[in-house]
This record gives sequence, C-alpha cells and structure tokens, in this order.
Amino acid sequence: MPVLEYGPPITLAEARRVADAAFDEAQRNGWAMVIAVHDSTGHAVVLHKMDHAQYASLDLAHAKARTATHFKRPTKVFEEAITQGGMALRLLSATGICLFEGGLPLVRDGRLVGGIGVSGASSEQDTQVALAGARALEA
Repeated sequence: MPVLEYGPPITLAEARRVADAAFDEAQRNGWAMVIAVHDSTGHAVVLHKMDHAQYASLDLAHAKARTATHFKRPTKVFEEAITQGGMALRLLSATGICLFEGGLPLVRDGRLVGGIGVSGASSEQDTQVALAGARALEA
C-alpha cells in the first residue's frame, strides 16, 4: 500500500462544502451533531455545532478530525484495534489518539488535505455523516 502523502491544506471554501454536506446528512436524519473540519496540519478550519448537540461532542469532533489527519487513517481503525484487546491496548497510552469511530482523512488528488470529525450520535451514525462530508470534497 503506497504511503499517503500530505498535500496542501484544505481551503476554507472546500472545508465549508465538506461541513455543509455533513450537516445536511445529520439534519436529514434528525441527529444533533458537532462537525469539525481540520486542515492537513490538524488545525480547525470549520466547526458546525448543531442546536442541542451534546457539549462533549465539541471536544470529540475535534479529536476525531485531528486523529484522522495526524495518523492518516479513519478513527474506526483505532476503535476496532482496542476492541480486540491484547497488544492493541498499548494505544491507550498514546497521546492524541481518539479511539471513537467518526473521524476520516480528507483526500484530494491522492493526498491528505485535512480531516473531518463528527460526534453526537452512535459511532456508525457519526461515520455516516463524516462520509457524506468527505464525498463532497470528491465532487
């Protein structure tokens, strides 16, 4: 598998498109969520906090986006590793890893340009909303 290289940071216009598509998906399903889009350096570009989203989701959405960006992989990878136990439990001592599903790298032209993190519903629903956002970057 080739190494995923970092690319130029996602632009504000692109980040808005990603966040808006994710917001629309959450709204269609009646989920109150927080959506964070970070650039390729792991810094926040756009944040949507929907009305009545739980406050804990603010930190979690950022943590998911940052993890997806810094580790170049979906946060689901870490969630699945932890559930297997054994040597994967070493992840619990790592700094800066969010172990919850719902964070995805954002890729343009084969290079990582940012990450999206979504929190507020179940892990699968968080990922569903993040996927809707990620697909908007590809469009």
